[in-house]
Amino acid sequence: MEEGIQMMHNVWDKLVRDERRPVELPPIDFNQIVSTVFATGPFYYYVLDFFDYSISNISAGFVEAHGFEPGDIRGINDILALIHPNDLAMVSKAEEMSFAFMRFHIGMEKIKSYKFSYNFRFRNATGGYDFYNHQSLVLSTDEHNNFVKALNIHTNISHLTNKNTYTYSIIGFNGLPSFLNLPIFAEENNRDMCLNNFSKREIEIIKMIANGVSSRGIADRLFVSLETIKSHRKNIFRKAGCSTAAELVARSVSEGWI
Repeated sequence: MEEGIQMMHNVWDKLVRDERRPVELPPIDFNQIVSTVFATGPFYYYVLDFFDYSISNISAGFVEAHGFEPGDIRGINDILALIHPNDLAMVSKAEEMSFAFMRFHIGMEKIKSYKFSYNFRFRNATGGYDFYNHQSLVLSTDEHNNFVKALNIHTNISHLTNKNTYTYSIIGFNGLPSFLNLPIFAEENNRDMCLNNFSKREIEIIKMIANGVSSRGIADRLFVSLETIKSHRKNIFRKAGCSTAAELVARSVSEGWI
């Protein structure tokens, strides 16, 4: 097995408690899940089973993205082999840091309420490389809180950026806090690094800004005053380090915040 791919397996295997058990995938409306988390751009998804590293439920878009038929994919190693060789170590470190932050700062029992996001280069159908945003959601766990099945969503964001910030984000659902732009190569996973966390309401407003809703329209939809929305917008732009709505939307999409 290629060294870079083995690094990924080492990260995942190191997180197993006792023994990982196989788990059946519950009935899932993938379209409903994806519609709430995917970034704007060509994308596809698949389910990864960490028990045997098999791949299932590959969606439309995979062939166009990589030039391979779903039947050609036997397991996760075939997908990992499409990552740019110079990005494999970074991807492995992003996985390691993401799960470490989840374990030590949030709690693995909450893992199904979070998604993980970072960017890397993926081989395209012509043999070159495009820049992709990776988002992952754990769908099922076993009795030891081992993650067993995960939904991975890959979105081509080359039209937005080709610059890798070497950060990862952990985005909470249902009102749970999000932790954005954590440095992948930081020496420690420290909560103090998460200075630009968005609240549930701020994420909601960012999504509406991305959909072209005006401040007045956002205020009407949320049944709050225009001044309240202006205050939220000011805080959002400050936390995101952006000065325009276009910049905010591009960054929110490319880094998987929405």
